[in-house]
Amino acid sequence: MVPVVIAVVGGKKSGKTATIEILTKELTQRGYKIAAVKHIPEPDFTIDTKGKDTWKFARSGAKIVVAVSAVEIATIEKVESRNLSLRAILRKCRGSDLVFLEGFRKLVAENKSIYKIAVVKSPEEIAESLEIFNPILAFTGPYQPKSGLKRIPYVDIRKDSERLADLVERIVKKEAAT
Repeated sequence: MVPVVIAVVGGKKSGKTATIEILTKELTQRGYKIAAVKHIPEPDFTIDTKGKDTWKFARSGAKIVVAVSAVEIATIEKVESRNLSLRAILRKCRGSDLVFLEGFRKLVAENKSIYKIAVVKSPEEIAESLEIFNPILAFTGPYQPKSGLKRIPYVDIRKDSERLADLVERIVKKEAAT
Protein backbone atom coordinates (compact mmCIF):
# COMPACT_ATOMS: atom_id res chain seq x y z
CA MET A 1 0.00 0.00 0.00
CA VAL A 2 1.22 3.49 -0.87
CA PRO A 3 1.12 5.75 2.19
CA VAL A 4 -1.09 8.83 2.29
CA VAL A 5 1.01 11.98 2.34
CA ILE A 6 0.02 15.10 4.25
CA ALA A 7 2.20 18.19 4.28
CA VAL A 8 2.20 20.47 7.30
CA VAL A 9 3.15 23.91 6.04
CA GLY A 10 3.61 27.30 7.63
CA GLY A 11 6.13 29.89 8.67
CA LYS A 12 8.96 29.53 11.16
CA LYS A 13 7.88 28.98 14.75
CA SER A 14 4.23 28.60 13.72
CA GLY A 15 3.67 25.19 15.31
CA LYS A 16 4.32 22.77 12.44
CA THR A 17 6.39 20.39 14.57
CA ALA A 18 3.87 20.48 17.42
CA THR A 19 1.05 19.75 14.95
CA ILE A 20 2.85 16.70 13.58
CA GLU A 21 3.79 15.54 17.07
CA ILE A 22 0.20 15.77 18.33
CA LEU A 23 -1.29 14.14 15.22
CA THR A 24 1.31 11.35 15.31
CA LYS A 25 0.49 10.58 18.93
CA GLU A 26 -3.26 10.55 18.25
CA LEU A 27 -3.06 8.49 15.05
CA THR A 28 -0.54 5.92 16.34
CA GLN A 29 -2.94 5.30 19.22
CA ARG A 30 -5.53 4.51 16.54
CA GLY A 31 -3.17 1.91 15.04
CA TYR A 32 -1.63 3.79 12.12
CA LYS A 33 2.04 3.46 11.18
CA ILE A 34 3.35 7.00 10.80
CA ALA A 35 6.47 8.34 9.09
CA ALA A 36 7.55 11.94 9.56
CA VAL A 37 9.90 13.72 7.18
CA LYS A 38 11.47 17.07 8.14
CA HIS A 39 12.91 19.48 5.60
CA ILE A 40 16.01 21.19 6.99
CA PRO A 41 17.09 23.89 4.52
CA GLU A 42 20.28 25.00 6.33
CA PRO A 43 23.12 24.15 3.91
CA ASP A 44 25.65 23.05 6.55
CA PHE A 45 23.29 20.99 8.71
CA THR A 46 24.23 17.36 9.32
CA ILE A 47 22.51 14.71 11.38
CA ASP A 48 25.90 13.16 12.06
CA THR A 49 28.12 14.24 14.96
CA LYS A 50 31.61 15.49 14.22
CA GLY A 51 34.25 13.13 15.59
CA LYS A 52 31.97 10.10 15.99
CA ASP A 53 32.74 6.88 14.10
CA THR A 54 29.85 7.35 11.67
CA TRP A 55 31.16 10.83 10.84
CA LYS A 56 34.62 9.36 10.27
CA PHE A 57 33.19 6.71 7.92
CA ALA A 58 31.41 9.35 5.84
CA ARG A 59 34.40 11.66 5.85
CA SER A 60 36.57 8.83 4.52
CA GLY A 61 34.22 8.42 1.55
CA ALA A 62 31.34 6.13 2.54
CA LYS A 63 28.17 7.28 0.76
CA ILE A 64 25.89 5.26 3.05
CA VAL A 65 26.54 4.87 6.77
CA VAL A 66 24.27 2.73 8.94
CA ALA A 67 24.39 3.04 12.72
CA VAL A 68 22.72 0.28 14.72
CA SER A 69 21.99 0.58 18.44
CA ALA A 70 19.87 -1.45 20.82
CA VAL A 71 16.73 0.57 20.01
CA GLU A 72 17.15 2.13 16.55
CA ILE A 73 18.80 2.03 13.17
CA ALA A 74 19.90 5.25 11.49
CA THR A 75 20.89 5.42 7.85
CA ILE A 76 22.86 8.43 6.72
CA GLU A 77 23.12 8.85 2.97
CA LYS A 78 25.60 11.36 1.62
CA VAL A 79 23.79 12.71 -1.46
CA GLU A 80 23.11 16.04 -3.13
CA SER A 81 19.53 16.51 -1.98
CA ARG A 82 18.61 19.87 -3.57
CA ASN A 83 17.29 18.10 -6.66
CA LEU A 84 15.87 15.07 -4.84
CA SER A 85 12.32 14.34 -5.94
CA LEU A 86 9.45 13.94 -3.54
CA ARG A 87 8.98 10.40 -4.87
CA ALA A 88 12.58 9.53 -3.91
CA ILE A 89 12.06 10.97 -0.43
CA LEU A 90 8.81 9.03 0.05
CA ARG A 91 10.49 5.74 -0.92
CA LYS A 92 12.29 6.03 2.41
CA CYS A 93 8.91 5.73 4.17
CA ARG A 94 7.99 2.24 2.96
CA GLY A 95 5.69 0.35 5.30
CA SER A 96 3.93 3.45 6.60
CA ASP A 97 0.21 4.14 6.39
CA LEU A 98 0.68 7.88 6.57
CA VAL A 99 3.58 10.25 5.96
CA PHE A 100 3.72 13.74 7.44
CA LEU A 101 5.98 16.16 5.61
CA GLU A 102 7.16 19.22 7.49
CA GLY A 103 8.13 22.00 5.16
CA PHE A 104 9.02 21.14 1.55
CA ARG A 105 7.03 24.24 0.61
CA LYS A 106 8.08 24.31 -3.07
CA LEU A 107 7.73 20.55 -3.60
CA VAL A 108 4.17 20.39 -2.24
CA ALA A 109 2.71 23.80 -3.10
CA GLU A 110 0.51 22.91 -6.06
CA ASN A 111 0.72 19.11 -5.82
CA LYS A 112 -2.97 18.29 -5.67
CA SER A 113 -2.31 14.70 -4.58
CA ILE A 114 -0.93 15.95 -1.26
CA TYR A 115 -3.28 17.40 1.32
CA LYS A 116 -1.94 20.30 3.36
CA ILE A 117 -2.50 21.39 6.92
CA ALA A 118 -1.63 25.08 7.04
CA VAL A 119 -0.31 26.32 10.38
CA VAL A 120 -0.93 30.05 10.50
CA LYS A 121 -0.04 33.02 12.70
CA SER A 122 -1.96 35.82 10.94
CA PRO A 123 -4.76 36.62 8.48
CA GLU A 124 -2.06 37.30 5.88
CA GLU A 125 -0.76 33.75 6.27
CA ILE A 126 -4.27 32.39 5.71
CA ALA A 127 -4.58 34.43 2.50
CA GLU A 128 -1.13 33.32 1.34
CA SER A 129 -1.91 29.66 2.09
CA LEU A 130 -5.18 29.84 0.15
CA GLU A 131 -3.26 31.23 -2.81
CA ILE A 132 -0.27 28.86 -2.72
CA PHE A 133 -1.41 25.53 -1.26
CA ASN A 134 -4.02 23.31 -2.80
CA PRO A 135 -5.80 21.32 -1.44
CA ILE A 136 -5.86 22.50 2.17
CA LEU A 137 -7.37 19.98 4.58
CA ALA A 138 -7.46 22.34 7.55
CA PHE A 139 -5.96 25.40 9.19
CA THR A 140 -4.44 25.33 12.66
CA GLY A 141 -1.95 27.42 14.57
CA PRO A 142 -1.77 30.43 16.86
CA TYR A 143 -4.07 32.61 14.73
CA GLN A 144 -7.71 31.65 14.90
CA PRO A 145 -9.90 33.44 12.35
CA LYS A 146 -12.86 35.34 13.80
CA SER A 147 -15.19 34.28 11.01
CA GLY A 148 -15.47 30.97 9.24
CA LEU A 149 -13.33 30.09 6.25
CA LYS A 150 -14.80 28.88 3.00
CA ARG A 151 -15.12 25.09 3.23
CA ILE A 152 -11.80 24.73 5.11
CA PRO A 153 -12.09 24.20 8.86
CA TYR A 154 -9.88 25.82 11.47
CA VAL A 155 -8.98 23.34 14.24
CA ASP A 156 -7.13 24.34 17.40
CA ILE A 157 -4.73 21.37 17.56
CA ARG A 158 -3.97 21.93 21.24
CA LYS A 159 -7.62 21.88 22.28
CA ASP A 160 -9.17 19.53 19.72
CA SER A 161 -6.51 17.14 18.39
CA GLU A 162 -9.09 14.41 17.89
CA ARG A 163 -11.02 16.54 15.38
CA LEU A 164 -7.95 17.16 13.23
CA ALA A 165 -6.95 13.50 13.53
CA ASP A 166 -10.49 12.58 12.38
CA LEU A 167 -10.05 14.74 9.26
CA VAL A 168 -6.71 13.07 8.51
CA GLU A 169 -8.14 9.61 9.16
CA ARG A 170 -10.99 10.31 6.74
CA ILE A 171 -8.42 10.99 4.01
CA VAL A 172 -6.47 7.82 4.82
CA LYS A 173 -9.64 5.71 4.66
CA LYS A 174 -10.77 7.42 1.43
CA GLU A 175 -7.39 6.77 -0.23
CA ALA A 176 -7.36 3.15 0.97
CA ALA A 177 -10.78 2.60 -0.61
CA THR A 178 -9.56 3.72 -4.05
